Amino acid sequence: VQLQAFGGGLVQAGGSLRLACAASGITFSSYHMGWFRQAPGKEREFVAGMRRYNSNYYYADSVKGRFTISRDNAKNTVYLQMNSLTPEDTAVYYCGADSSLILSSLRTGSEYDYWGQGTQVTVSS
Repeated sequence: VQLQAFGGGLVQAGGSLRLACAASGITFSSYHMGWFRQAPGKEREFVAGMRRYNSNYYYADSVKGRFTISRDNAKNTVYLQMNSLTPEDTAVYYCGADSSLILSSLRTGSEYDYWGQGTQVTVSS
């Protein structure tokens, strides 16, 4: 199983980035997908989650209205469109895959079975 996250980089405040996470070795459409981030000296935190079958989206309050999660099951890829970026969004961003058959919150890292390696997002002021 491999989750490959990419698309990070350096951007000025107010700018946009689109992250992508390509999955292999799993039946992608059967997994809920999520994005988390970890800033230096801080714990990993939930950013956005999306249930299997392209239904039900969840966002952290800090990114609601600015970030959009989406998925393309044909490409085994989940995306995170990030707009109006601020320096507070600077972090390593991780994608995760959750196979839960019962209702999970998608907001807790322990619910996820697999993780990508992370991609660095740096927002300059």
